Amino acid sequence: MRVFLVIMDETEEARASLRFATRRAAAVDGMVHILALVPQQNVSAFGAVQATIEQEARDRAEMLAHGAAGNIFSECGIMPAISVRVGSANKVIHEFLEEHQEVAALVLGAAGNNNPGPLVSHFSANAGSLTCPLYIVPKDYEETDVDR
Repeated sequence: MRVFLVIMDETEEARASLRFATRRAAAVDGMVHILALVPQQNVSAFGAVQATIEQEARDRAEMLAHGAAGNIFSECGIMPAISVRVGSANKVIHEFLEEHQEVAALVLGAAGNNNPGPLVSHFSANAGSLTCPLYIVPKDYEETDVDR
């Protein structure tokens, strides 16, 4: 089964990449895997405060991913897999791809200005070393035909 990996956050470009990946998965009888990232917190003054901040960030990322998964399921009948990981985005995504050889494509959304965003910049510069193809979806991309 083809698995399309989408990095989920609260941006419009993430929503565009999720729509694109969902349509591709539906067209090939595949699935979507949502990876929600939680940045590592650098609050070291009080351990309990840092733990609380990290847990709140993790809870928010999980809620965002589950909300997106619910939308996909109600629209297309595809229930995506969800993972939430803490750490540096580039490192976490590279590690995830190494651990999950079933991923058929990494789908990223590009920002709508001259700077496509840090993930697109990093992964497009390193596309030759990825374990799967990289799809970059423009922020405002809308498809009307699933079979395109």
